[in-house]
This record gives sequence, structure tokens and C-alpha cells, in this order.
Amino acid sequence: MTDLINRLPQTRGEMTALAPMKNHTWFGVGGAAEVMFSPVDHDDLAAFLAATPDDIPLYPIGAGSNLLVRDGGLPGVVINTSTHMKGLSQDGDTLTVGAGIQDMDVARAAAKAGLEGLEFLIGIPGTVGGGLRMNAGAYGAEFKDVTITATALDRNGVVHHATPDDMGMAYRHSGAPSDWIFTQATLQARAGDKDEIRARMKDIVASRGDAQPRGVRTGGSTFANPAPDKAWQLIDAAGCRGLQNGKAMVSDKHCNFLINTGGASARDIEELGENVRARVKANSGVELRWEIRRIGLTPEDMDRQDNGAFHDG
Repeated sequence: MTDLINRLPQTRGEMTALAPMKNHTWFGVGGAAEVMFSPVDHDDLAAFLAATPDDIPLYPIGAGSNLLVRDGGLPGVVINTSTHMKGLSQDGDTLTVGAGIQDMDVARAAAKAGLEGLEFLIGIPGTVGGGLRMNAGAYGAEFKDVTITATALDRNGVVHHATPDDMGMAYRHSGAPSDWIFTQATLQARAGDKDEIRARMKDIVASRGDAQPRGVRTGGSTFANPAPDKAWQLIDAAGCRGLQNGKAMVSDKHCNFLINTGGASARDIEELGENVRARVKANSGVELRWEIRRIGLTPEDMDRQDNGAFHDG
């Protein structure tokens, strides 16, 4: 049993030792987090960061939709913003939203308020915090297009406010410092017709259902599109549609999606992704970039640690 939890400051949020990450990612794989902390709000997280020793690794997560945690787990603290930090308030044609709120819930709230411009969020699986970190986008729009300002805390608990330009947001990229943990964002919308907004959202949901695998464990789009190409076309051309590694498979429906067909390990999935990258490189000369975030230790990493790190049973 890890004793890390005894080194951490007291908080108002929940603190859990040896939290199985397979319960917190859409892939349903991964070892345990040494400790998981779910802050109740911005101030709770700020106090935690200010008092946590610098040698303890921190891993912020949201919905875990585009996250692959390796089988050896995560030494340190996983900060889960999706449990409590879900606030939403409206001021005219802007919405201020917590980092832990689901993108689709923001889209629905905007539609209910008669605000357009945020419909694309209904098609992005994940939270606002994750969307800010990677400048997530879909259906012709991205977070950088609608974000007025984002609020984040750095490793020391210091508050930062930044615009998309400040963060150098570009296609599936944000240049925000790696130690920033987003806590909220103010998003720009505009007044619109509720029926038209809902119709556009319905079309997005239908389009996503027709084109992407549903009802399976996946992590969303695996690789960023290397302009001017589409990742799925390069993967298909390299003969990877339906390719398998253990219990992991390239989706037959959309081959930029990797699927856990049941009982896959994180290694199965990551090795399959690297195999796809190698085949695409050999076939087209294009080197695909992972869009899914991969973190944590392999079992071999765990075996090499002399000090025993932590164990999940």
C-alpha cells in the first residue's frame, strides 16, 4: 500500500489511494493511479498545488476520452477535474464553464439558452479542460474559435488567465505550459434560433453516429490529420482497416479509431497504434502524430524501480 497519500495536504475534495485507471478512461484499460484527487473547486485545487511537494508527479485528467494509461499505472497524483468542477453560468452571449463539464453538456446548455456557435461541442467526447489542452475541434470549429479566456493554475497554485493567442492555439495543439491545469473558460456564442440550433446539433450527432464506432471502448480519433491528408485515408491505404493486436483492433467503421474489443491491455492498444504508424510511414512516407495522450509506466518500468514505487494488489 502506498504511503504517498500521507505526504499530501488535507483538502476538501476526495483523495483515493490506488485508483484503477481502467475505471476512468474510455478505453477501459490501465494500471492504478497511486493517488487520485478530485478537487471540489478552483480554490481547493489551488491550495493543494501550493502545498504539494515538487517531487510528486501530477497528472490532470477529465473524462479520460482521449487518454491511454499504460498497464503499470501512474506514480504520483491523478487530479480528476471531472467529478466536481462542472459549473456553468451565462452572461449575455457568453458562457463561463468549469473545466470538468462535458463538452456536450455545454452545447446543450447553449442551445437551451438560444445561443449558437457552440453546436460543434456536441460532437466532441471529453471535457472543457481537455478541449483547452489540445484545442479539440470537430465539424469545422475548434476551441480556439470560441474561447475568450481560459483560467489555469500552475504547479505552484498560481492563477493564470490566457487567450487562445496567448496559448498559441493551432490545429489540435495548445502551447500552454505543460504544468497548467485548466479550471474554467469563458466561451463566446451569439444569439440564434433555438430550433435551428437544435437541428444542427441533431445533424452532428447523426453524422457522428454514421461515421464513427459506437457502443465500443475507444479513445476517439487516434492520430491528428496531417494536412492536407486525412489520417483515416492514409491508414486505410496502408491496409490497416480491421488490423488487430491481441484484443485491440483498428475499427472497421472508421480506421482512425482503435477499439478495445474486450480484455485488451494498454500495451495491446499502444503497440497496435505504433504498428499503424509504421505501416503508414512505409506506404505513404507520412509520419502520423498521436492525438491520444499516452501516460504512465509499463510493467517493465515497474519491475525496474528499485524503491518499490506502489502496487495495486
